Amino acid sequence: MMVSLALLALGVVSAVVAPRLFARAHWAEREPVVALWVWQCVVAAVLLCFALAMVFSAAAAWQTVRGQVFATAPRAVVDAYALGPYGPWSAALAVLLFCGGAWTAAMLTREVRDARARRRARRSELLVRAPLLPGEEPGGAPLVVLEAQRPDAWWLPGPSPQLVITTAALRRLKGRQLDAVLAHEQGHARARHHWLLNCSAALANGFPRIPVFAAFRDEMHRLVELAADDVASRRYGRLTIALALVELNEDRGLFGPCPAPHGEVPQRVKRLLAASPRLTAGHRLRLTAAAALVPVVPLLVAFVPGLRALG
Repeated sequence: MMVSLALLALGVVSAVVAPRLFARAHWAEREPVVALWVWQCVVAAVLLCFALAMVFSAAAAWQTVRGQVFATAPRAVVDAYALGPYGPWSAALAVLLFCGGAWTAAMLTREVRDARARRRARRSELLVRAPLLPGEEPGGAPLVVLEAQRPDAWWLPGPSPQLVITTAALRRLKGRQLDAVLAHEQGHARARHHWLLNCSAALANGFPRIPVFAAFRDEMHRLVELAADDVASRRYGRLTIALALVELNEDRGLFGPCPAPHGEVPQRVKRLLAASPRLTAGHRLRLTAAAALVPVVPLLVAFVPGLRALG
């Protein structure tokens, strides 16, 4: 039972402290891809803490589960976990954590279903606004030009991904700016950013009171855009993608004296124009390796009593 409580405490502390630590990490804007990786490792560690706490609580509460978890373990290992004296409390904790896991799975399923429904609705709307030519198959064209007065471009993920760009955007974007926008959207597609957005939205909607999940959702929306900006800027230059962002968003009130709320485009443009140097390769490698070790901490907490008994 003590292992379950330790894992639960570790998960709660990580869920509260991690967003505060990330808020002080100024390197995230310089290395959004590394920041995405670190966030995923931290959230995986929090979920692993709760999952392992559920397993050990269930093992302490029910003999059947204990027999499955410790089927091949020596008697000394089972005794090291002191599973016996906390039956009722262990059962309550296991049931509570199981409900949390089931709720997480349900929210993720709902988010994926809703995302697919939104994509189908957008594809249907696209077919109405840009009908297929004779002999053309649905989803066959990777690029769709849509007649519209508002400059815009977006990527439709799915089995047959498509890039949609409006005629107003084609008129506004000059020279290599169009290529930069295409590279930006292709960066989203190659990195499967929509999966990150779906997972983060599911966790945040399912557990709105847990700080790490709300911060995870907000940061995913911001960091995936920064990562795609970097993909485009490496090929076509920071100034080119910055000017393209201005051209696409100038009419939306994002750059005036009273910018629209939650508009992150001005910050993205400033970041591109500031051209802050990247972290060194060694620094990036250390951050990546350290983040990969974060999910190992719950495993160490879970297995230390058994390893001590064997030692």
